[in-house]
Amino acid sequence: MKLATLRNGRPDGQLVLLSADLSRFVSAGRIAPTLQSALDDWDIHAPALAALAAQLDAGAIAGQTFDPELALAPLPRAYQWIDGSGYLSHLERVRSLKGSKDEELQSVRPLLYQGGSDSLSAPTDPIVVTDADLAIDFEAEVAVIIGAVPMAATKAQAASAIRLVTVCNDVSLRRLVADDLQNGFGFFHAKPSTSFAPIVATPDSLGSAWRDNRLHLPVRIEVNGTLYGQPNAGTDMHFDFADLIVEAARTRRLAAGTIIGGGTVSIRHDESLPIKRDGIGFACIAEARTVEKLKYGRARTPFLKPGDVVRIGAVATDGKSVFGDILQTVALT
Repeated sequence: MKLATLRNGRPDGQLVLLSADLSRFVSAGRIAPTLQSALDDWDIHAPALAALAAQLDAGAIAGQTFDPELALAPLPRAYQWIDGSGYLSHLERVRSLKGSKDEELQSVRPLLYQGGSDSLSAPTDPIVVTDADLAIDFEAEVAVIIGAVPMAATKAQAASAIRLVTVCNDVSLRRLVADDLQNGFGFFHAKPSTSFAPIVATPDSLGSAWRDNRLHLPVRIEVNGTLYGQPNAGTDMHFDFADLIVEAARTRRLAAGTIIGGGTVSIRHDESLPIKRDGIGFACIAEARTVEKLKYGRARTPFLKPGDVVRIGAVATDGKSVFGDILQTVALT
């Protein structure tokens, strides 16, 4: 089952169900008007939503043409957005950046930070910045949306709470990272609104691509049409999503509709940009620059600038975008 939230003039948008080929949609309003309302009573609503999706796929309902440009973030505002550190290779590469600390590289318990979730960006919203000289970076991630999780949850409880899967762009302003970290309260100004792909999918609808609480698909990133990376999100994920949920629930319970990010997708390799068609590459610019400093003595890849266009999407074996693409242009206020 695949769902999206369309613009309807209201903050939380309109929940719709998509056909399996993502070409058509039907309103889910008679079951649940918004994704959050569906998540609040998932055990009741999910079977009815699945039945409606089956009718759409069978042709019993004509549906309407789906236009991703009309989509909001699946949850335009969420009770909580928590980003984790599932990929140790990402931490290994960025720990040398100003403001980072070696002791933050942990392989026993994942790091987490709580991001702003009051206004999450649509897949085609611009990346808006106040200054072009903030070292603007994309971070391509997989994210899950969960049901309610009790405090001190077990890994089995955490895994069973995963309701939906998608990808996101956890934008970073690298020039502000050092100040945020050195102030001791973690990320704030360095992390503007996170953007999300237009479509969320239930784990069962992903087939063998979802296993071991990981998404085993490449996440493809392009900037201005140039391939930056296509790392497989399942290959080097040290902490899976159940691990991240367990850590998040260590001292608190988590509400239905909480979003958990897996961290910047990252694979250990010795490549540098530009990469070949079958290369792995990078899911953020900071990693590419770190590798360049080690290989060439200086960073060669620039950060984003106004007018640059970033495309991010998880790609199936048939080459199609599983959750639709994030397609954003950098813009000054």
